[in-house]
Amino acid sequence: MFNFHMKDLGMLKYFLGIEVARNSTGIFLCQCKYALDIISKTGLLGAKPVGFPMDPNHCLSLAKGALLPDPEQYKRLVGWLLYLSITRPEHSYCVHTLAQFMQHPRQEHWDAALRVVHFLKANPRQGILLSANCDLQLYAWCDLDWASCPLTRKSLTGWFILLGNSPISWKTKKQHIVSVLLQKQNIVLWLLLLVS
Repeated sequence: MFNFHMKDLGMLKYFLGIEVARNSTGIFLCQCKYALDIISKTGLLGAKPVGFPMDPNHCLSLAKGALLPDPEQYKRLVGWLLYLSITRPEHSYCVHTLAQFMQHPRQEHWDAALRVVHFLKANPRQGILLSANCDLQLYAWCDLDWASCPLTRKSLTGWFILLGNSPISWKTKKQHIVSVLLQKQNIVLWLLLLVS
């Protein structure tokens, strides 16, 4: 048996880049410093913010536009955005979309990733409030589309789970199979949620 010496550092304020603030309304989790670091590292401190993280009519493709001279820069930025999505569920879909182009990123993918950073600029303190005054009831939503990926014709599934008014789980995922009918998609979604 091992003995470990521990030291009480008081109330948790910062953990793995996540800022933790407590008050009577609940616990607030955000990554403000991390978001500001991303904005600074991309050179967009003076840039104008945008209202949406991704153009609603985006059509990113594998073969359109010039390849980036430094693909590592794109991979690094998407990795930062993936980590930031721990406390930012509103850009989960965008980051999921951008992560599909890690192997051969092009200029249009870089521009789309920078748009997410412009969106972060609008409110870097956005985060999650785990409310102290909510009912402990789970609410879950899921949705799917039909063959929306222009590259593979596969469908996207997304879900969002709240505990009271606080988001606790969310995900956007491309399905593994190509469905021919929307009814088949609904059955696949139901089975995936049942298994997980």
